[in-house]
Amino acid sequence: MRVLVTGAGGHLGRAVLARLRSDGLTVRASSRRPRAGAEVEWVVADLATGDGVDEAVSGMDAVLHLASAPQGGQTYQVDVLGTRRLALAAGAAGVGHLVYISIVGVDRVPIPYYRHKLAAEQVVAAGPVPWSVLRATQFPQFLDDLLASSARLGPVIGDRAVLAQPVDPGEVAARLAARLVAGPLGCIEEYGGPQVLRFDEAVRTWRRARGSRRPLLPVRIPGRLGRELRAGGLVTEALPRGVRTWADHLADTYGGTGRR
Repeated sequence: MRVLVTGAGGHLGRAVLARLRSDGLTVRASSRRPRAGAEVEWVVADLATGDGVDEAVSGMDAVLHLASAPQGGQTYQVDVLGTRRLALAAGAAGVGHLVYISIVGVDRVPIPYYRHKLAAEQVVAAGPVPWSVLRATQFPQFLDDLLASSARLGPVIGDRAVLAQPVDPGEVAARLAARLVAGPLGCIEEYGGPQVLRFDEAVRTWRRARGSRRPLLPVRIPGRLGRELRAGGLVTEALPRGVRTWADHLADTYGGTGRR
């Protein structure tokens, strides 16, 4: 199978490339900027403008669409219009399967970026290529970075009752690779980490791993956003789940350094 991976230079993209190579697939990786690598054919494709997209999908059996622009003001241009450009180009090239990575909660949690991801899902489903959508929960590195950012001024600031379900990106990569091999699903599946954590529980284990004494300053998120986050808008009961835990991520990241 010949697979194009968009957004291949990102955190998930690197895990996906390693997994697809280990599975023996022929991989073409696209990025907005020139890259090089001995084991992967890199091409330049810009979803925001369409430059290079037709060439990127040419000769491919499947497309694994990871590219996204959550920041920088180009989210609609890349995630929605760019996904449409990619789907149309893939259809014209005779691609047999388009797999799109999305996020658990895009249909429930009122975040502007999530609205664009949901619209991109709809573009994929309405497009000319047989499709699958995998919604994953948040990566542990995202939660780790969020906690570090919230603690810049001293205490860790957050809504103690918000629920999260960190999932290892390597396990998401394995799930995406399995979906490629299994073929188009024609619907949305969800995939989450092994355990659902309250924010205050995640903070306690994070502080312990870092040897930090910074207290939690509880701030309740108002409105519908807060209600959805506390009600589990970012978590899923779908099976199977990943196996690597938040504690595993913390042990790998901080070990016994006791960093503050």
